Amino acid sequence: MSEKKKFLLRLDPKLYDALEKWSADEFRSVNAHIEFLLREAVRKSGRFPTRMSSSDDRGIR
Repeated sequence: MSEKKKFLLRLDPKLYDALEKWSADEFRSVNAHIEFLLREAVRKSGRFPTRMSSSDDRGIR
């Protein structure tokens, strides 16, 4: 598996709290849930040119 890109993300505390509760409901970490949400948005917009590998599909239901 390739190494994931790391970067700093600053969020409004209220947004983070909402994401934290949502991710707990989905049994994911906040980081995994943010990645899931971004992957879904990119996929739905048609901006992901190739099918992601099965290792990248973790957490997608």
